This record gives sequence, C-alpha cells and structure tokens, in this order.
Amino acid sequence: MANIRIVTDSTADIPESVRKEYGIEMVPLKVHIGTETYYDAVTIQSEQFYAKLAEASKLPTTSQPSPVDFLEAFKAAAVEPGDEVLAILLSSALSGTYQSAVLAKSLLDNELQVTVLDSKSASYGYGMLVVEAAKAVRAGKSLDEVVRLVQKMREKTRIYFLVDTLEYLQKGGRIGKASAVIGSLLNIKPILTIDPEGQVAPVDKVRGQKKALGRIVELLTEEFGQQEVVVTVAHANTPEAAQEFADLLGQHFNVSSTSFTTVGPVIGTHAGPGVLAVFMIPASVG
Repeated sequence: MANIRIVTDSTADIPESVRKEYGIEMVPLKVHIGTETYYDAVTIQSEQFYAKLAEASKLPTTSQPSPVDFLEAFKAAAVEPGDEVLAILLSSALSGTYQSAVLAKSLLDNELQVTVLDSKSASYGYGMLVVEAAKAVRAGKSLDEVVRLVQKMREKTRIYFLVDTLEYLQKGGRIGKASAVIGSLLNIKPILTIDPEGQVAPVDKVRGQKKALGRIVELLTEEFGQQEVVVTVAHANTPEAAQEFADLLGQHFNVSSTSFTTVGPVIGTHAGPGVLAVFMIPASVG
C-alpha cells in the first residue's frame, strides 16, 4: 500500500514542532526586507520579522516559491517507491504559489503521483486542514478519503482576522490613504475573513479592540451556537493578547481544544503587527 506524504507552504503557519511530528514537508515563500531576502519560517522567524518590520522604512515584499522549489519538495517528500504526494497550498486568489506547484507537477512527467489542492484559505485557516490531513493519513485513510476530508473541513472552517492598524493594508494597496488615516484617528478595527473564493473580504468595522472581539464572538455564535468546536488563535508575536482572546472564546463556546500559532512573516507583511485571528471548526466534521 502506497504511503501518502503531505506537502504545504510556509504561509500555513504550522508550528515547526507540529510539522515534524506529522512529517509535513514545507516549502517556504520569501520575504524581502530592504536588500535582504529571507525564507519564511526557515531563515527568519516571526519574532525576528516583527522586530525588523518595526524598524523598516519601507514595507517588506514577498514572493512565491518557484516550480523548481516544489519539484524538489515533492521528490524529497516521496522517500519510498510508490509514495503519493498531497500538496495543500495557500489560496490561489492570494498568491501564485498554487500555480507554481501545478507547474511543478506537470514537469514530473508521471514520475510521481502528486495531487495539488487549492486551500482557498490562508494562515492556519488551511494549516489546520494540513494537520488534519496528516492525522488522517496516519490513521490509514486513502488519498480520496483525505481529499474529501480536507474539502469538507474547508467548507466548515470559519476565519476572522482583526488587524491592529490599517497602515499595512494601505501600504499594500488594499485601502486608500484617507481611509487609513481616518481609521487610525477613530480607532477603527476592521474585521476580515477569507471568502469562499479564497480572497480577503471585509466583514465589519468596529471602534475599539474590545468591541471588535465581541463582534467576532457574535459572528461565530451565529454559526456554531453551542456545538462542540476546535479553536486555534493566531497572533503576531503577541501571546498575551492571544491568550485573552482564547479565554473570551472559552467563555462563550463549547471548546473541546484550543491551540495557538504565530502569524508568520509573509502573512504578517500584509496584515501588519498586532493582527489577531481565530480559526474555528466543529469538533466533529461529519
């Protein structure tokens, strides 16, 4: 029976310890700060990145892996003859990463069996899917079963991002300068999500952090009520804020487990420091 090997990219924001535990191969995107180029989650970690971001005069830029990067990763993942590779990657609406992987697959010329999935999500919104896929593989599920699980989980996962400042969205061309200035003056906190097409979409704008977190609780309550849920909170090197958010969620939901992860350099480039995110899914995906 062929083994299934899982490949993802660095914007899944899966902690290194978890990747190692489940044998997940990770292909890094690149972050360019001034004249320096770093490999996300390889040669630069979140703590270093946010320190550099605070000092940077210009917004860092990011770039996707090349098809050759994926080609090498696919071959590295398939350690035994007959191994199958399942790659679950950042939304194609946000990056060319998925297309690079598709091109890499075409270059293999049937040398390996590779399945490439567009997560239509970002950060741990699909990092969660990758980890669950790896668990399903370990449990002996077939490739078709794992793919169906990932697709079902993607439909049921809810994601909300709260950005601390509009400055980075403005620098990245997401909103106009006037909106950023007005938002900062009024302490407006935009609540964002990832829509079904895999694009960043606005949900609401609330004045003040506390009210914004309360609004996210309201949105999640409409979706999940009191059913048992699994929660992951992601933060931009602000663990105290993440813990407070997790405590708030624990007061309002029937949480079976809570985990934490850090928003990595690539996602952080576009969302900025202080971003806080919640990823919630039913404890049982039936």
